[in-house]
Parts: sequence; C-alpha cells; structure tokens
Amino acid sequence: MADPRGFMKVRERELPANRPVALRLMDWREVHEHRSAQDDPQAAALLTRQAGRCMDCGVPFCHNGCPLGNLIPEWNDLVWRGQWGDAAERLHATNNFPEFTGRICPAPCESACVLGINQPPVTIKNVEVSIIDEAFDRGLVHPQVPQRLTGHTVAVVGSGPAGLAAAQQLTRAGHTVAVYERDDAIGGLLRYGVPDFKLEKRHIDRRLAQMEAEGTRFRPNVAIGTDITWAQLRSRYDAVVVATGATVPRDLPLPGRELDGIHPAMEYLHQSNALVAGKVVAEPIDAAGKHVVVIGGGDTGSDCVGTALRQGAASVTTLAIGKQPPVERPAHQPWPTDPVLFEVSSSHEEGGERAFLASTVAFVGGEDGQVTHLRLATTEYQADGRRVPAPGTERDIPADLVLIAMGFTGPETEDLVAQAGVDLTPRGTVARAEDFATSVPGVFVAGDAGRGQSLIVWAIAEGRAAAAAVDTYLGGSTELPAPVTAATAALRA
Repeated sequence: MADPRGFMKVRERELPANRPVALRLMDWREVHEHRSAQDDPQAAALLTRQAGRCMDCGVPFCHNGCPLGNLIPEWNDLVWRGQWGDAAERLHATNNFPEFTGRICPAPCESACVLGINQPPVTIKNVEVSIIDEAFDRGLVHPQVPQRLTGHTVAVVGSGPAGLAAAQQLTRAGHTVAVYERDDAIGGLLRYGVPDFKLEKRHIDRRLAQMEAEGTRFRPNVAIGTDITWAQLRSRYDAVVVATGATVPRDLPLPGRELDGIHPAMEYLHQSNALVAGKVVAEPIDAAGKHVVVIGGGDTGSDCVGTALRQGAASVTTLAIGKQPPVERPAHQPWPTDPVLFEVSSSHEEGGERAFLASTVAFVGGEDGQVTHLRLATTEYQADGRRVPAPGTERDIPADLVLIAMGFTGPETEDLVAQAGVDLTPRGTVARAEDFATSVPGVFVAGDAGRGQSLIVWAIAEGRAAAAAVDTYLGGSTELPAPVTAATAALRA
C-alpha cells in the first residue's frame, strides 16, 4: 500500500488549481484543466503526494462508499509508484468510464475514506480522473474486441452511463449490441445534460470510438415507442435493456406557472449544450441580460448557474427551500456515511447568490404574459417535519427567467407499458427482479429507469450488473462482473 507513513507525512488535501474565474467565464472549456503527469513535474508530484496518503487501513471503506467497488487503494499505490498502465488496468477492472465519474460524480468514496475520520480524505476523485487522462495521453486505452461472437443480439435503449456500460460489457462478451438513442447524438444526459465546463464532449467521443471499434453499433435519432414500437424491438432482438433514465422533471404547480419564461432546468441545459456543440436551436432559452432564478440547490441547479453566467445573465439567484447545510460532518451523519454538507461548486465560485429557507409562493408576471418576479416566503419547519411558507414573510425578487431544478419524478413509461406490457412499481419506475429482469421475459432494466434519479456511479454499476444478467439469460452463465443486485441498489437508493 503506497507509503505506509504517507498519511503522516502529508496531512493536507491538495487539488490542482482551477482555471481563473474571469478566464473560464469567457468560454465553455472545462473548469479543471488537465495537467499531464508525463509533462508536468509539479502535477506528478502532487498526485504522488496525494496517492501516498492512502492508508494501509485493513478494511478499505472507500469500497463501500462506491457501488462500483472501485479498487481505490490498489490504484493509489500504483500511481504512487508511477505505474500508470497498471493503474489504468485496475481502474478499468471495475469502471467502464472513469473519465466521466472522475469529473461529475460527487465522490461518496471520499466520505467513506478511513483517513477522513480525523483528517481530510484522500483526493480519490482527482487521482481517478488523472489516471484515465494519463492513460489516454499515453496511448494505453485500446479496444477490447471479443475473441468470438455468440450469435445473440441485444438492443440497449438509452445511451446514458447505464446504457453505455451495459452495451460495452455485452459487446465484449461477444454479443451483437445496438444502442438506440432518440437524440441526434449518443451520450444521454452526459451529452445534453452536463455542461461542457464540467465534461467536454471530446471525452464522450473518444470512448464511443473505442466502443465502435469493439463492435458496438449506435443508432441515434431513433425514438423507441414511435419510430419503432417496443414490441417490434423485442421481436427483433434476443434481449432488450431499458436504460432510458428518469427524465420526467418535477414541476412546481403554483399560481402563475403558465407565464412565459419558466422552464424545467433540463430543457434549458439541453438547448445550451446543443448550441455549444454548434447546432441550430429554434427559439433558444437565453439568459443574456436577464435576472435568472434557479429553484433547487443541487447539481442540476449549479449547472444552470454556470451556464447562465456564461451567457451573460444580469444576475443569478439560487433558491433552496431548506436550511443551509453545515460545513463539517454533523453528529447524526457519522463516518462512513455520505453526509449532507454545504458545498461550493465551481459554478457557485463564479458568481450569483444563494438563498436558503426560501419557499416559492407564486410566479408574478406582466400583462404580456412574461414572468417578471418570483414571490417568496421564509420556510418554516412544522413539528411533523413539513416545510411551509411562514405567513407574513412574503417578498418579491426580480425574475425574467426561472429554471426549475427540483429533480425528476421518474422515467417516461407510457409507451413502454402500452407496447411491451412491463410492470411498474408504486413509485412509477420499471419493476424488476434481483437480476434486473422486468416482468417481460428477455427485457431488463438498468439505471434510473428502474432505480429512480441517482448518481452516475449507480448507473454504471447497474449497467454492468444488468449486462451480466443478460449474458446469463442468453448463454446460461457469465464471466461478466455484477457489482450490485437490484435489491441492494434499492436498499441504498
């Protein structure tokens, strides 16, 4: 294990500096600029120091923090020794797309790090993304073409992280896999939901090139349910994996909701990503010169903040209905749980205001039907835990553009149920057995479509596990890893 006294020699948590705010607001490039350990001695030294802080802790609880079961102590040790090829192999042993998780995962593994009991945890996420970036830079990532084909065919519907993980695993097992995506480009929310300043799309493209070289086939611009029915798809393929995500946005049905200028956050982000990619968008939602209010303080809301600031918004205000979380781990969320803490994202560093205990009461507009203000009240906690607007605390704030970033209620299932006949859970997600099988033979579900809105690491873990289940269904057995079951995934949802 790395340096057995590393955590005693280096007690500080170090991360590479982000690009300056004034500079990065002028473009859509990633906030975190990759510094090659091969070419930059300072970057190499920082990684060596941080990887060397990984303890010989006996029971690596970071494994428990990550549903993928990432071999974190092993690749920390290899980075410390400068063995980048071996580190990349260990990283890929459990994770198909570390370049995605290393950029957009909130890193629950770091909350579970044993060192985090009394010191800042190891910079696991930065080491992870550095390994995969170095591996690509050094030409260490190659297609893994199957040695033989099984003759079986699989359709994967949805090209987000769950669908892509399932597709890559099944292709490597020798099945002929086609990935269907209703958008004009492959990637799902990675492509059109996450802004480029967090995930440049070249990272998606180079991984797709690897998958194509391995034999995976991609079918963009095909909406299953309309262009091809679910029943037709099932008849054409030996197995189908549903990985359509949880894309139905949670709305805020308050007085004035019908006014113009109020949009679901993902509609705004989808259009913005398309524009950055150079595509034509009819009547795009533009924050330039507007007072923007983002309702919801999570990652999606943060993405809206960074996007609006780059578009030249006059002001950006983020509203959260609850209390401001603590800066340090609270007593009722002890290690190794993943605590709710006050976080300052790169977008929050760039500008805007954040308001907590802010309950939206109504949307206010002018005679032209355009929203102009948001009516707020101070949130009051009831004895039963409910959060309600406190009477007499109402106030209006300017709002020319309102973005509702309150999460998602579940997957789009109307066509899937009507055409394929799958069962749903009381929550509206696709019902599944422990092996991710739906109520229809040969149809499996992975990721948010069966789990509900969740993290990218859960999507990849479920995609890998569902692939193992499909391989077993088709061939009677499998050598593919299955990091989770649907039951364990549900327990940790």
